[in-house]
Amino acid sequence: MQTFSVSANGKRMPTLFVPHGAGPCFFMDWNPSHAWDATARFLKNIAASLPAKPKAIVLISGHWLEDEFRVTGGAQPGLIYDYNGFPAHTYELRYPAPGHPALAARIVDLLGAAGMAASRDDERGYDHGVFIPLKLMFPDAHIPVVQLSLRNDLDPQALLAAGQALAGLRDEGVLIVGSGMSFHNMRGYGDARFGPISDEFDAWLNSVVESEPTHRNEALLQWAQAPSARLCHPPRGEEHLLPLMVAAGAGGDASGHKLFSDRVMETTLSAFGFGFDKQGVKQ
Repeated sequence: MQTFSVSANGKRMPTLFVPHGAGPCFFMDWNPSHAWDATARFLKNIAASLPAKPKAIVLISGHWLEDEFRVTGGAQPGLIYDYNGFPAHTYELRYPAPGHPALAARIVDLLGAAGMAASRDDERGYDHGVFIPLKLMFPDAHIPVVQLSLRNDLDPQALLAAGQALAGLRDEGVLIVGSGMSFHNMRGYGDARFGPISDEFDAWLNSVVESEPTHRNEALLQWAQAPSARLCHPPRGEEHLLPLMVAAGAGGDASGHKLFSDRVMETTLSAFGFGFDKQGVKQ
């Protein structure tokens, strides 16, 4: 496992793309039992790697798609248990993080100023792409959270631009997190033939994320042309990769790095960050 620390003189919050696992996998027995242990440790270590405790979190999950950008605007959003067939106790998990209506309104304004239609949804709760990883990252649930949707058109350019529009929030202590999976072909999980396939795409992602920011963004927009891309994210199934576009856009000119990688269910799953410093890497 790899983790990165933010440089001592860093003033901006970094941005993240993290794997949120399979349903409520971190809070139940799994076979094999250790499958998600490394990912859980990585998520638990994120808070200590940040320059300060975030004042708020903006999280983009692969589980919310709308015709236009939508943001949760309620003061105390509930939870959406949008997974099926898991043990009964996983439908009793709680994450009572407050919302942030003022930040939600500001996000709508920032996206609108950048020419993108956006609106608030004051009734929607947090889906499991939000509350499952955040229960590990910030278990006390005291930090306000606003969830940002993807768009049904799955346009990577729009998502990159949305991240760019929100980048200034990083200077105000807001942590921007993309929550998804770097590999998300449901037929591939558990199939050893997909190990090399996931490795090939992961190597491309790592190379692109660590490249010069202008090239990085241009390459990410062409992600579907990457080696094994459509075997890792089938057509119309890329919603778990696209939160990476928001994180990269919000990363601005900051350097990008792979923060974590592990073999889970025969496939390689990775996390990436922008604005982290390689100094102080923990193995």
